[in-house]
Amino acid sequence: MRKNLILFILVIAGTLFSVNNIHAQIPIGFRSITPIPPAKDDSIRMSKTHFLRAGGEVVGFNLGLWAFDRYVQHGDFAYISFKTIGENFKHGFRWDNDKLGTNTFLHPYNGNLYFNAGRANGFNFWQSELFAIAGSGMWELFMEREYPSTNDFIATPIGGAALGEILYRTSDAVLNDRLTGAPRVAREVAAFIISPMRGINRLVTGDMWKVRPTRGRQFGTPNFAIRTSIGYKMLEYNGQFKSIHQGLGAQIDIEYGDRFEVKSTKPYDYFTFKAGLQVMKTQPLLTQIEIKGRLLAREIFDNYRSKGSIGLYQHFDFYDSDTIDNIKKVPFKLGIPACVGGGFMFRDIEHRNWVFDCFAHANAIMLGSILSDHYQTDERNYNWASGFSLKGGLNFVFDKRRLSFSISHNFFRLFTWKGYRFGTDLSIVDFRDMNVMGDKSVASLNMTEIRADFRLWKRMFGTLLITNYYRSSHYRDFKDIKTNSASLALMVSYKL
Repeated sequence: MRKNLILFILVIAGTLFSVNNIHAQIPIGFRSITPIPPAKDDSIRMSKTHFLRAGGEVVGFNLGLWAFDRYVQHGDFAYISFKTIGENFKHGFRWDNDKLGTNTFLHPYNGNLYFNAGRANGFNFWQSELFAIAGSGMWELFMEREYPSTNDFIATPIGGAALGEILYRTSDAVLNDRLTGAPRVAREVAAFIISPMRGINRLVTGDMWKVRPTRGRQFGTPNFAIRTSIGYKMLEYNGQFKSIHQGLGAQIDIEYGDRFEVKSTKPYDYFTFKAGLQVMKTQPLLTQIEIKGRLLAREIFDNYRSKGSIGLYQHFDFYDSDTIDNIKKVPFKLGIPACVGGGFMFRDIEHRNWVFDCFAHANAIMLGSILSDHYQTDERNYNWASGFSLKGGLNFVFDKRRLSFSISHNFFRLFTWKGYRFGTDLSIVDFRDMNVMGDKSVASLNMTEIRADFRLWKRMFGTLLITNYYRSSHYRDFKDIKTNSASLALMVSYKL
């Protein structure tokens, strides 16, 4: 898993150091530019579909991953045969017990590779999702001796589409076919890291070294805002002094496209991305991912006083922590790889000294997961569930962008309906046959984030970030549990 996290960090690093001449939107950045549409030649060339090449890449990736697991890692699950394949079809899909990071981040990341096998070969967003479904189905039914996973078959293609489209569009912003020499090599390497399947296609077709009069970008030059923050971070559990953990924290925010430009209805013409990283004893390196990708939108008003739009959005949420040694408690865990809903955005006119904008979302959660106090078996300590989420937030920018203030709140309500029989000894059961979502329960998580940025010098800001996680779990067979965790970060931020 750590290798995959390192890869993820490299993806972000490639983005940060490879995109230039692209300016941002308020409140993340300083100014916007008029988007440059893609060149006609690039649009025609990249809209040509190559089904066999795309399908071959999906199959080839699965075979290569299986060979690595079987002959290098010697994983028990990779010793497959016609008998194990038959057993998979006989027993059907089951809920599995992998770690939260594996099930709700790494599997969607693999789904992104299937998705981008289609995307890089001319297929649109919706068509590419079919490649992700096919790739996930092939892996679950044929490539493991473990029974097919219900949660993987949902999370891999749906979460993979969210990660995949973001990484594909980010790689697109990096590429520039007009360049040669070292600058060209740097961009091609960065694009390969960000979207490996696209990199493979460019290598196979020779696009990687072809020089053209156009940039070779499918989406032209969009508005693209990046904010990076790094500094001190503290994490505590239930206000207990002995539970305090300290270390290094970092956050990356990306805003792509114009939130109020609704002429195009292509998925992910507008999206936001947030990732939280940390170096802290006993805690995971990757602690947060939030994605909001607009699938379609409609403008509801645009006048001299304000702007407003509504739309359909895909959401991807991941919050992770691990055991605090001194008290043997886990602060929080949540993974939402499959979620969609309606959203509203509003922006007031820019006044002399300040500007204000806000957003609100209501979503249906098809597949989610949340920390369990009782189902702690194999590698899993969370419940699978479905439910809904409500999200809202507002941003203020004061004194010509010298000071900004933002607050957001995410509420998740999750229902686990397929639980195990009360009294079951989880230490001796066969989890392959048990097939449960976890503890039968109703749980909620409230995540509140307050952030203030004060400009220190040019594009450098001092940042105060306070995040609070409040969990409430009502169990059928156990007493209710309520916990509260909070983090404080003092960082330096740089805005593009």
